[in-house]
Amino acid sequence: MTAGPAPQRRQNLRADCGSCFALCCTAFGFSRSVDFAEDKPAGTPCRHLGSEFSCTVHAGLRSRGFRGCTVFDCFGAGQAVSQRLFSGISWRERPDLQQRMFAAFKVMKQLHEMLWYLLEAQARTYDPDAAHEARDLASVITALTRGGLPELLTVDMDALHSDVRAVLVDTSEEVRASYFAESGHLDKVLAPGADLVGKNLRARRLCGADLRGACLIAADLRESDLTAVDLLGADLRDARLEGADLSAALYVTQPQINAARGSGETRLPAGISAPAHWHSQ
Repeated sequence: MTAGPAPQRRQNLRADCGSCFALCCTAFGFSRSVDFAEDKPAGTPCRHLGSEFSCTVHAGLRSRGFRGCTVFDCFGAGQAVSQRLFSGISWRERPDLQQRMFAAFKVMKQLHEMLWYLLEAQARTYDPDAAHEARDLASVITALTRGGLPELLTVDMDALHSDVRAVLVDTSEEVRASYFAESGHLDKVLAPGADLVGKNLRARRLCGADLRGACLIAADLRESDLTAVDLLGADLRDARLEGADLSAALYVTQPQINAARGSGETRLPAGISAPAHWHSQ
């Protein structure tokens, strides 16, 4: 049996904006909101995009109302599409490639994000069979990221998301089973998809709670212990994380942390960095 490609490593799932044709500033659209100061249709360049694919207002994005830009992360999909899939030929050089490049970027970003999670699942599970399953699925996805454009654009994303979700949920249940959240009267509301907007969860031992997909906008998690808390897809916009311990939380991503509020006392998982704006709050 021929071995599949070696899965990506997490260091390869980090954005290298200098090697990308500003695909995040072009492929995706946004609407005027607290995160964006104006509307931009998908598939069109941002009006602040410079001639060399750099942002002309990068230093003042948050103060100008473009907080959403400072939160975004492509997990390294931008450079993979720009340099490997399209051989370093930009959509400005070849306008006829534009739509295919943007479409490829949208798919590649999802695949890279899946790999980010699967690499964590593989490392966190105690079950060799589960680790093998995560590794095999990561190999399948890695092959797609390294294949050709036709294969990438015809991926059954719904099926792939379903397969990845099953692995992540199983690993989460296994890891969380070793912990018991001490949440008192909040036992019933600490659940997947819970509405915890502005909730006071300060200084609590939440270890093992399942907050997958929960809305934690502006929630107060200061000084709380989030060891083995499943945060897959949780909305952490403006969540207070000062002094919180997320070092062993499950499925944390850089965009989630970028959207939250924290400090030098916030403990983050390996591979996740404190955003620059934390130091100016």
